Amino acid sequence: MLCAQVLIEAAEQGAFSYKDSGISVMEMSHRSTDYLAMSQETVSLLRELLDIPANYQILFLQGGGTGQFAAVPLNLSRSSDEVADYFITGLWSKKAAEEAQKYVKVNKVLTHSSHYNSIQEKEHWKLTPGAAYVYYCANETVHGVEFQGIPDTGDVPLVCDASSSFLTHKMDISKYALIFAGAQKNVGCAGVTIVIVRDDMIGKAQSICPSVWDYKIQADNSSTYNTPSVWGLYIVNLVLKWLKKQGGVEAIEERCATKARMVYDTIQNSNGFYHLLVEPAFRSRVNIPFHICRNGNPVKELEEKFVKEAQAQNMYELKGHRAVGGIRASLYNAVSVEEVKTLVQYMNDFMARNRVTSPPA
Repeated sequence: MLCAQVLIEAAEQGAFSYKDSGISVMEMSHRSTDYLAMSQETVSLLRELLDIPANYQILFLQGGGTGQFAAVPLNLSRSSDEVADYFITGLWSKKAAEEAQKYVKVNKVLTHSSHYNSIQEKEHWKLTPGAAYVYYCANETVHGVEFQGIPDTGDVPLVCDASSSFLTHKMDISKYALIFAGAQKNVGCAGVTIVIVRDDMIGKAQSICPSVWDYKIQADNSSTYNTPSVWGLYIVNLVLKWLKKQGGVEAIEERCATKARMVYDTIQNSNGFYHLLVEPAFRSRVNIPFHICRNGNPVKELEEKFVKEAQAQNMYELKGHRAVGGIRASLYNAVSVEEVKTLVQYMNDFMARNRVTSPPA
C-alpha cells in the first residue's frame, strides 16, 4: 500500500480520536502520558531504523533546516572567534554558511563555483586543523548534487544536513557529531526538525543561543522545553512505522536506487532531448534537475509545456527551482516505483511528440 494511503487512513483516525481516547492528536497536551509515550516510541523507531548508538540524543525541534543553520554554530562553537569549515555544494549549504557567519568564522572548503554540478576531489579541499566542526549538505535539492559517501574530515566533528536524503539510505551514525533533517521531505510534514547529536557535542552552546535551540536544554526536557509540533510528530511516527513495514531503510534504499535509475536511463537515452545538469559521479538519487533542449540549448517554451501537460495528468511539482530553471523530478520515499513508471512513460511520450527530426534527404 502506498505511503500516502496509509497515512491518510491512520491520520484521519488520530485527527478525531487518538487511540479511542475521544480527543484529537491536535488537542493532546505535550505533557500528557499519550504524547510522551508517542514521542518515546518515535525515538525508538528512529534508533532501530538507523541503528543509532546510545551515546546520541534524538531531538524533535522546530524552525526547519533553516533554524539549524543558526543552531549548529551556536551549539558547536564556544565563541565567534572559532572557525568552522563548510562544504558549499549548492543553494542550501550556501545559505547555511551565510547564516553561520553571524556566529562563527566560516572557512569555505571548496573553491567557489556558481554552477554546482560537481564536488571537487579531496586534494583540493581546504580544511582547517582544529576547526570547531565541518558542515556539509548530503543532498542539494535545488541543484541535484549528492555526496556519494561520507567526507573524511579526520578528528574534526562532522555535521550533516540530511534533510532531503534522510531515511533514503543507511547511514553510519557513528561517523557524525550531528545530523539534522527537516521532516517534510521523507519523514512527515513540515513542522518537525529531527536532530541526532552526539552526547559530547551537547552543553557547549554560546551564551546568545536561544533556549529553544539549545541542545542540552531540549535534551534535558525530552524536546518539550517549548510546545512541540504534536501533530507533526504524530505523522513522523506513522511514517516510521510504514518504513519499518516496507523492510526498513535497506529496502527503501533499493527502491530509491531503482527509481533514480529509471529516470536517469530515460534522460540518457533521449539523444539530447533531455539534458542533465550534474556530472555523473555526483548525481542525486532523490532530486533530478534537467532541461529540455533543441540543438543543445534549453527551450523554455517546451519546459513550460512539459509542466503544464504533466499537471493535466496529475503529476505536480515538476517545475525546476527558480535558481536553476528547467524540470526537476523529486523521488522522495512516498513516491512509488509505479508512479515513477508513469512519469517515465510521460517523458517518453512527450519526447516523441515534441522532438524535431531532420527531414529526409
